[in-house]
Order: sequence, then C-alpha cells, then structure tokens
Amino acid sequence: MNLKFEEAFKSYKEYINIRLKAQSIRAIENRFKTNILPFWKDYNIYETTENDYIKWQCLIENKNYKNKYKQALHIAMVSFFNYCMKFYKLEKNIASIVGKFKDNENEEKKVDFYNIKEFKKFIKKVDNNVYKQFFNLMYFTGTRPGEAMALKFNDLSKYQISINKTIDERNKRKIGTPKTKKSKRKILIDKKLYKDLIKLKKEYQNTTDDYFIFGGSKPLAPTTINRHKIKACEKAKIRAITLHQFRHSHATLLINKKIIINEISDRLGHSNVNTTLNIYTHSDLRQQKRVVKTLNFLRFF
Repeated sequence: MNLKFEEAFKSYKEYINIRLKAQSIRAIENRFKTNILPFWKDYNIYETTENDYIKWQCLIENKNYKNKYKQALHIAMVSFFNYCMKFYKLEKNIASIVGKFKDNENEEKKVDFYNIKEFKKFIKKVDNNVYKQFFNLMYFTGTRPGEAMALKFNDLSKYQISINKTIDERNKRKIGTPKTKKSKRKILIDKKLYKDLIKLKKEYQNTTDDYFIFGGSKPLAPTTINRHKIKACEKAKIRAITLHQFRHSHATLLINKKIIINEISDRLGHSNVNTTLNIYTHSDLRQQKRVVKTLNFLRFF
C-alpha cells in the first residue's frame, strides 16, 4: 500500500475542520506547515518507522523550541497517526511508541502578572472608561480576553456575569462557543465592578441588552485594547503584560489570598484542577520566606 503523508494530511484536515474550533485548526495547520510537512510530506505512511520519528525529533530539538511547543508538535503527530490507524488501517502509531520529546530541564518558566499594587498603579492611568472597565473585569474575574470581549449586557445580572461565548481575536472578531465545556460558566463579581458596568451601559447611546459591554454595537478590537494598555503602562511607568496575563494575575491574587484551588479552577473555567496548579501557581521569594518562617517556628518544638 502507498499513501503519501501529505495526502493523508489533506484528508485529516477535512476531518478536523468539522470537529475543532477555528483557533485550534489554525494552530494545528501551522504546526504541520512549519515543522511537520517539510520533513514528512513525501513519506509513505505505511512505511514510516520509529527510527524516522526519532530522526524528526532530533531535527526539532536542534531548533531550541520551548517544551510546551515541542509537546504540542508531538500531540499533533499522535493525533494524526491515530486518524490514519482508524481510517487507513495503519498498523501502529509510531509517535505513541517513541513517546514525547524530552523536556529541557533548564527552561525557565516565566509567567508574569500584576500584584494588586501594580494593577492599581496601572488602572489609574487608563483614561477611557470603557477600556478601564475591560481591564478591571479581566483582573477581578480572570476571564480569557475573548470571553471578556464577547460579553453583552444580557450576560450581566446582579453581581454575576455569564460566560457563554467567546471572540476569536484572529478571525475578524468572530463569535464562537467557549474553549471547553467547563469554560461555559457563571462568575460572581464584586459590587463595585457590577455598579461600574451598569454605569458603563448608560454611556452608550440607544443601549440595548444585546449591546457588547465593551464596545456597544460591536466589540472592541484587540489591537485597540492593546494600544490603550501600552499607553497606560507608559504613563504609569510600569512594564506591560499581555491580556492573557491579566488572567494569570487574577488567579495569583486569589491563590495568595488562600482561596481554595478548586474554587479558582471553577472560576477560571479549567477542565481540571491540575491545569490551574500547573499554570497559575508560582514560587516567589515571599512564598519561600513563608516556608522558612514556618520551618523556623517548628524547629523550636
């Protein structure tokens, strides 16, 4: 039997196009185009071997990618060969047999965020109320940027917002469903944020409940949001963090206030608690000092 890898991938694309979200499809296509097809495209899928996979892994290792991206490439290959086993009677999944890339243990995991003092310094310099409340909501609820952009006034009830859609930031602000089933959720909000959002509604002309909270008749553009963010950071003389790192900031804020991890995970819309633990918990000098202080106390007994 003979089937070129590239031909099988064309069929695989049709398969995922009706099963995955646009953002996931783009990511997969980019991984194949950049780092998979250049090596594999002319291979006969029925003649690929574990040794071929190891050669490809060595090629990828030489590019010094981050651990997370390397594992994303591996997962893409595992999924592709599983598809081939199901629909083309491929006998084995060489990617699963060989296993994932080895993590670079020296890679520094850097997750930046604002503590509450830094955020207050930043938010004071946001001079447009629509953008000010956007950043307030991001920081004090931990929504994903696309979830915040997609919010409408009919998603706002007393002291609560309903996350039931998201905006694809890279696809002309197209509205879609949340990232996962767990992402569809209701988030309780503080009284001040609720009052500020109600006041914001009055700033728009001819407002209806179908208006976007941030933008009115149409949602804010990510580029404009970032422009206001950078401007405020420059005025506040503080480093700029990404929109997604406002989500990191919220999780870190709650963790430092000793909110239980299960509650934080539900609030963020994570599929499981381990995701929250792996991404949003950080070790810093203050936490280390707290550990030593506890140990010093215990040594007296």
